[in-house]
Amino acid sequence: MFEAGLLKGQSILITGGGTGLGRSMALRCAELGAKVFLAARREEPLRATAEEIRKKGGAAAWGACDVRDFAAVEKVIEQAEKEVGPVTALVNNAAGNFVCPTERLSPNAFASVVGIVLNGSFHATLALGRRWIQAKRPGTVLNILTTYVWTGSGFVVPSACAKAGVLALTRSLAVEWARYKIRLNAIAPGAFPTEGAWGRVIPSAEYEEHHRRRHPMQRFGRHEELANLAVFLLSPQAGYINGDCVTIDGGQWLRQGGQFNDLLEVPDALWDEMEKARKKAK
Repeated sequence: MFEAGLLKGQSILITGGGTGLGRSMALRCAELGAKVFLAARREEPLRATAEEIRKKGGAAAWGACDVRDFAAVEKVIEQAEKEVGPVTALVNNAAGNFVCPTERLSPNAFASVVGIVLNGSFHATLALGRRWIQAKRPGTVLNILTTYVWTGSGFVVPSACAKAGVLALTRSLAVEWARYKIRLNAIAPGAFPTEGAWGRVIPSAEYEEHHRRRHPMQRFGRHEELANLAVFLLSPQAGYINGDCVTIDGGQWLRQGGQFNDLLEVPDALWDEMEKARKKAK
């Protein structure tokens, strides 16, 4: 399936592309022939990932961008098209999330997550969609969601609301823009450990082990598994898949619904410690 040059001729813009799952997808896409452009707020991870891709013989460039700012998104797309050629595909991977009892949330915290996940995905999709339609070029959008888009989940209400909105965006535009040869699909991952986000949603080693024990496969996802699924959905082999959301979680959501509902067992004292640590990190 993953033959050499599978993505040759594609220029793929990946938001949140410097770290975590975005980085893994970028490396795999480049390995299979795509030119990749990485966008995120922090420059250093973007630079490091782009350099890693180039060292392995791939083509990559990067640009700092806050996806909450539509003008900044349009500017980074212009930069991408200068450096890697006309963008043929978009991966909306930029996200923000943390666990918190909803009664402790501030309106600003809610707005920040929704701004990155929902507004950011819309901004990038709209900006590229307009270009594709005007130029009469086909395009592909892949949105990275989560399995609690169907169930909701306590303690991650901003993320649940935002990701559910992106699923609605995916399904809506898959119908509306199919006439322009623009496909939109989504992936709903379960638990995939990453250096940054994992620590914000898994409050302790004990909770991580509890999470693992309750998993039907007794393990978490591997980055290459998600990256290969992304490659398939971006490739010509998936040309007739449109408006779908593919789950990759080893059956986890079927077992437990909302991934974070077990946080009902976390004592108030631990919530206080996590809130202090989060404020320090800002």
